[in-house]
Amino acid sequence: MSGGRGWGPVPPLVAGIVIALAVGLAALPLPVALPPRLASLPLPEMATAILLALALPNRGRAAALARWGLAGGLLLALVWRLADAGMAGAFARPFDPLTDLPLLRSGVDLLRGSVGAGPAAGAVAGAVLALGLVAAAMVWALRRLAGRGPRRVVLPLAMLAVLWTAAALWLPALPGHAPLTRLALDRAARLERGLQDRRDFARAAAADAWAGRAGALDRLGGADLIVVFVESYGRNSLEAPLYAATHRATLAAAEPGLARAGLAMRSGWLTSPIAGGQSWLAHATLAAGLKIDTQGRYGALLAAPGRTLWHIAAGAGRPTLAVAPAITLPWPEGPRLGFGQVLAAADLDYRGAAFNWVTMPDQFTLARLGQALDRAGGPRAVEVALISSHAPWVPVPRPVPWPAVGNGEIFTPMTEGAPSPEQVWADPDSVRAQYRQAIDYSLRIVFDYAAQPRRRPALLLVLGDHPPAPFVAQAEGRDVPAHLVGPPDLVALAADWGWTNGLIPATSAPSLPMEAFRDRLLGTYTSQGGTIASDDEER
Repeated sequence: MSGGRGWGPVPPLVAGIVIALAVGLAALPLPVALPPRLASLPLPEMATAILLALALPNRGRAAALARWGLAGGLLLALVWRLADAGMAGAFARPFDPLTDLPLLRSGVDLLRGSVGAGPAAGAVAGAVLALGLVAAAMVWALRRLAGRGPRRVVLPLAMLAVLWTAAALWLPALPGHAPLTRLALDRAARLERGLQDRRDFARAAAADAWAGRAGALDRLGGADLIVVFVESYGRNSLEAPLYAATHRATLAAAEPGLARAGLAMRSGWLTSPIAGGQSWLAHATLAAGLKIDTQGRYGALLAAPGRTLWHIAAGAGRPTLAVAPAITLPWPEGPRLGFGQVLAAADLDYRGAAFNWVTMPDQFTLARLGQALDRAGGPRAVEVALISSHAPWVPVPRPVPWPAVGNGEIFTPMTEGAPSPEQVWADPDSVRAQYRQAIDYSLRIVFDYAAQPRRRPALLLVLGDHPPAPFVAQAEGRDVPAHLVGPPDLVALAADWGWTNGLIPATSAPSLPMEAFRDRLLGTYTSQGGTIASDDEER
């Protein structure tokens, strides 16, 4: 065999080290502790990979396919580990290949908006090149080891290594362990559970006691219903030491202005289905009254017959509107979610400079909302997705007098001279400081907007969509604050919700799953609203 015997003893040794490192990196949880402890190394799997490489023939198509298959499997495991680590850091959950692949595009778009097209393309190319080099090194190592040992010795040893790997799954006291094999079995089981979850959710989404119900939300009378999502606004904002003093003071300062405007306030907690990102899943959860924590469930909801809060409002004669400054591409989901009108970024006609990924400041978005509602002939049901508190949280806008908002050009100077996202994100403390300022800005603006005079009364629900990524949140959990603001007679109807008077919810106040809130809202603001879902019920 000619596959490398002339190289002497060093290349096979190096090849064995390459394979062992590849198996170890693919198997170890990330981040990898260096140097790793011997007990943490996947010794059975390392031995299996090296012995199988030695047992493979040096030539032939079957041998080449086996080498590429082994290298591809190890590369897939490594990529999956990296994806798990990335999703855990960003969204506090593992990677799901059934639903998370579209997030790659969203991540690239966010990176491009934060650091620019050139650096983003360089980062993507660098990642692809690094993975390609790992695959090439694996194939080279397997080729160098092929046929190096006597098969009558190597094959029995390889079989023993396979048995060792299998035994390590069931006998914890046995030396060594098999995390790669366990990972493969776990992921296969997770894929099956994910497919079954899609089927179960599709059946649940097709049935809704409120769908087609006449007279929904009639207790609102002539008032608008406005649901305002504040991006990345979590319970951490009011309870984590890094943020609580700032944000509680802002909420406390907003209360007198709302009271002078003749408005009442109650606040509580909802539990978001997500953390760190994918805001649209939280929006859909509240609208549908079903827990939507994966893209697969979101797709099943879109395929189901009309059953969201917005469908129900429209069916009761209340036109629906989505104000979505983050939407810069076609959004066919809007009508499927029940929105009769969508004001996306282009429709809002902002003429100022973008704030990196953030297309426009929240104050401009709310000013355009006010204009749209003033033009409306009657009460509407509206969802607003604010984005000034979306990562990368730089630069942070400043409030301006409402009459000065105009076409948005007044905000352009605020983008000049600000630190770049690269500068901010080089230091975790700087990231957290920017997050604190961005949330504070959004809270100031949204409650100042709530206190502005308007043509028709409005019941506002202001809530967070999800907490930020764990390293920013500095707190556990997925609770978000929720604030009900409006005319006293309408807010009084929610007296039995257990929410706290004012804008600062009591720490001891109950936390309702976000998927249960839709039916609570409909039951409260519809005459003879019927049964309200229990706090822990998930239909």
